[in-house]
Amino acid sequence: MKYFIFLIIALLAFSFSACEKKSTTGVAEVHWDRDMCTRCVMVVSDRKNTTQVRNPETGKKFMFDDIGCMALWFDEEQISWKDKAVIWITDVNSGEWIDAREAFYDTENVTPMAYGFSAHKTKDTIKDGKEIIDFNEVIQRVEKIGK
Repeated sequence: MKYFIFLIIALLAFSFSACEKKSTTGVAEVHWDRDMCTRCVMVVSDRKNTTQVRNPETGKKFMFDDIGCMALWFDEEQISWKDKAVIWITDVNSGEWIDAREAFYDTENVTPMAYGFSAHKTKDTIKDGKEIIDFNEVIQRVEKIGK
């Protein structure tokens, strides 16, 4: 009898956990040193310059080792949902995931694919005298490099 009750409780717990809805826009788990960049197929290992894109309709994640790879991938693959894409990038100082569209970028960094753009959660973490640009400017500059 105890076994039967335990089995019923376990089945109920499993059925409730199976119904849990997973986020289609939140930060997805990264398997450092195993996940591959969607564009260049390099291993994603730089915890200070990684970017991930989520398709908000399907929740599918796309990982990139450098924001430059992401920008070129949008163009090369003609991603129709790029303006709706949820884009996360790691803060170059803390490694924290931040909204890439809201981040501030400096332009003189060593990044995995040498595009040089690193994200900052706030402007005040960028050293005086360094150029500060926004997400749209990063995309425009990468697109010029790629052509």
